[in-house]
Amino acid sequence: MGRLIVWNIISLDGFFEGAEKWDLRLHEHIWGEDLRQLSLGFGEELGLVVFGRVTYEGMAAHWASTDDESDIAVYMNAVPKLVASHTLESASWNNTEVCSDIIGELTSRKQSVDGAIYVFGSAELTDALLQAGLVDELLVGVAPVLLGEGTPLFKPTPEPRALDLLDARAIDTGGVLLRYAVPSGSDR
Repeated sequence: MGRLIVWNIISLDGFFEGAEKWDLRLHEHIWGEDLRQLSLGFGEELGLVVFGRVTYEGMAAHWASTDDESDIAVYMNAVPKLVASHTLESASWNNTEVCSDIIGELTSRKQSVDGAIYVFGSAELTDALLQAGLVDELLVGVAPVLLGEGTPLFKPTPEPRALDLLDARAIDTGGVLLRYAVPSGSDR
């Protein structure tokens, strides 16, 4: 059974991008050898990568044509990918399927995928998956920077939701990796 893990990087003040779409300069403050090794580790355990449409378009544009980080590019281009979209009709990045019913699809795939199912980026998708109770873990890299404005990773919730800390560690750039289990509704 696949575990659904959301991975994202945020600023210390909670933003995953700056004021403009795809303003990801905060990544410069956290990227280093520790994060590179974490990223290489993803490739060893991935069974499926899931994106929202906006993140998919940015990732496909980057990874399908980059020569940088070749080991990461190899697995990003090879791994099965699923993009959640009501507007995208097809996907050109290899090994990518488009799905309009992402909740139903991931409910099914969690039963059949061998390996971890990672959601990279995709704040809107993350919110929908959290609301549906499909997220098993949140892995958040906190970049040592205050952006002051931008797009928050997490949407307001009607009630507080307790998380269980699995791991917290400082990395070589001064950032912090936080890994939380997301208890199911019956475990709260």
